[in-house]
Amino acid sequence: MQEKECPVCEKGKLVQVEDILSEIDGYVFVEKGNRCTHCGEEFIPEEEGERMIKIARRLKLWGEPLKLYRKLSHSARGIVLRIPSDLEKNLGIKGDEEITIQKVGKKKILIEVGSSR
Repeated sequence: MQEKECPVCEKGKLVQVEDILSEIDGYVFVEKGNRCTHCGEEFIPEEEGERMIKIARRLKLWGEPLKLYRKLSHSARGIVLRIPSDLEKNLGIKGDEEITIQKVGKKKILIEVGSSR
């Protein structure tokens, strides 16, 4: 079997692993997939992701997917992303929480509310 090149860094090779960790509401799922030997980026096959979602739904951890479209706006100190009030209520956030912002892949970000450093 030929190793594939990493689509993120284009330097490393993707190797099969069985220890990719995904966390949902404090529950940790161990999944199979591929990891880049150079940058460490992890890739979970669709069927493995679906298996994790199926288990999370049985545990009542996974609701219906929520995808919102918003425009960014400029501020004097950077770019602003407004959190809609329905999502604010659903997450139980008040606006004074600390957040963590991570770059995930080339054009995605992950925002975690109440994360510690």
